[in-house]
This record gives sequence, C-alpha cells and structure tokens, in this order.
Amino acid sequence: MSEPVRTSTRHLPELRDRLATWLSGRLGTPVAVSEVSRPSANGMSSETVFFTASWEGTHERCVARLAPAPEAVPIFPVYDLRTQYDLMRLARRKAGIPAPRPLWFEADPGPLGTPFFVMAREDGEVPPDVMPYTFGGWLCEAAPADRRRLQDTTVGILAALHDVRFTHQEVPGLGAGGLREHLRAQRAYYRWAHGERPVPLLERAFDWLEAHWPDDPGADVLCWGDARIGNVMYRDFTPVAVFDWEMAAIGPRELDLAWMIFLHRFFQDLTVDMGLPGLPDFMRPEDVCRTYRELTGHEPRDLRFHEMYAALRHGIVMARVWLRRIHFGELAMPDDPDDLVIHRATLERLLTG
Repeated sequence: MSEPVRTSTRHLPELRDRLATWLSGRLGTPVAVSEVSRPSANGMSSETVFFTASWEGTHERCVARLAPAPEAVPIFPVYDLRTQYDLMRLARRKAGIPAPRPLWFEADPGPLGTPFFVMAREDGEVPPDVMPYTFGGWLCEAAPADRRRLQDTTVGILAALHDVRFTHQEVPGLGAGGLREHLRAQRAYYRWAHGERPVPLLERAFDWLEAHWPDDPGADVLCWGDARIGNVMYRDFTPVAVFDWEMAAIGPRELDLAWMIFLHRFFQDLTVDMGLPGLPDFMRPEDVCRTYRELTGHEPRDLRFHEMYAALRHGIVMARVWLRRIHFGELAMPDDPDDLVIHRATLERLLTG
C-alpha cells in the first residue's frame, strides 16, 4: 500500500495541450493551461487531473474527471460521466451538499479521447488511501472531539442526500432502484471483472447474501455509492467537497451506511495487521447509526447483511485493482485467486459469523 498505484496511460503534457485547445474553443477566447498533475494518495477508478485555466484575467483552479483508457484495465465496465455531473449539481441544489462546483461537461470523446467533465478545485485535507489515514497523519493526530465532528458531519452528508426527492428526468442515467436490482448489477459486474478467473471467496459471499436476504429491504433513496471519508475534503474537520459519484444508485439507506462503516473497518484491519493501533474508536457502527437515527428518525436495520454486501462489493473492486497492478507489473498473480481480495481475512470472518 506504500507505493503509488498507477491508474493511467495518458501523457500529461499532451493532455495539457488538448485541454487548452478544448477550453479555448469552449470559451471562445485563448486559454492558457498550467502544468497538469494527478493526485497521489486517493483515486483508483476514474482518472483525475489538476490544472489551472487562465483567460482574460480569470484564473480558475480546476479538476477534470476522465474515464480511464481501455488499455489501463478499467475498474468498472462503464463510466457514465454525464450522470456523475448531473448528480453533483443535484446534490448541491437540492441537498445543500458541498459537491464540487461543476464547470463544464464534454460528451464528445474527440477533444481528450473520452467524455469528461471539469469542476472547480477546493482547498482542504482529504484522508488518504495511500498510506491509509489510519496509519498516521492529521486525522490520527487530531483531538477526539475534532474526529467526532468530522464523523458526525460526514454522516450528515448521507442524511441530507437520502432526504432528496428527485425525478428520473433530473438524473436519467441512474436506472432502476431496489436492493434486488442492485445485487443483480453487482453479479453482472463480478462476471465482467473476474469471469476469466473466478474468485471462490466472492462467490461464497454472493451465496451467503441469498441465504440471509432481508424480509423487508426498506424504501429506496438516492445513495452516494462510494460513501467514505476518503472521498471528502475537509476544512476544520467539516466537509467542503464531496467527490466520486460514479457508484451512485437507488436503493436502501443501508447501502451507504454500511459502506461507510465497512470502508473504515477495511483500513483499520490493515493497520492492526501491521501492528499499529489505528483508530479503533472512529466510525464505530453504533456511533454512526446513532447519529444517522438522530438526523433522520430512521433506525438502520439488517446491518450484518449490508456489511457483508459492502465487503463483497469492495472485494470485487479491490480484486480488479489487483489485476490492474498485475497489468502494470506492480504485483504478481497470486496462486490462490482468493488472495486477490486484500481483505480476505475480514471477509472470511464475516462469512463464519
């Protein structure tokens, strides 16, 4: 986890020139684009680049999101940038969520080789994935009250989003809702990502879910999808930008709650396995659920089921990330396909209760 994870095959100087050409045409005036850079500590799916655009006395600090090139072993089969862009606008307008300010969307793959969108860049701190925030750094060193403020305000993002009422016309790309449809889509994703080399541990998890299906999955809401603190930028331990909407879906609230809880557990388990204490009192299920209940009046339910589902979904993603790293020569193919799941031990513990 200490080495940067390669996510792109695109050449940054060429990308800079193409961005300048595109923006100049879009704005109808010459636009200068600064050196383009990539984030180093977060982001393994869509390609993210930073730059500053300057024209007629205006200087706009920007972030562009692009679908990865096919030869870069994409994590997901489809990258619906239009839907992500629409969701950010919806979250800002209807829920007051500080999603990044959308600037431009480009559906034509011609300018950069893929559709993309550009949003305004904010300043703040993001809990890193590499090395994980549980290993040390500003969040570990924060006062307990500050960490709790960060936790509670992040749960507040879910509470606000889940209360949004919207029409299909506002975000047509979201598709059908329901937990059963969500699981069907995950099975299809698993077959796409790992059909050539099945992962028995993940298939056991699918079987477990069928055997423990909730009697009543609950009403559908708009779910963020990748609900975790590594997708939030903070100032003074308060969210100022909420990123990464590519996994958004319509489904029960617990999809987001369990994902947020499990993703911290994922990093915490890695940290403990390395002999470090991590943050054992952070993002505890009982605390997250209590805050959510106080904000919404909803009592979270079937959390064991949803934690297993989160662990399975994350396992599919991380095993695909491993395959990407094999492609780039960063890792070797393991003899046991279950070892593609970096949190294998955690998932096995969940399966045995």
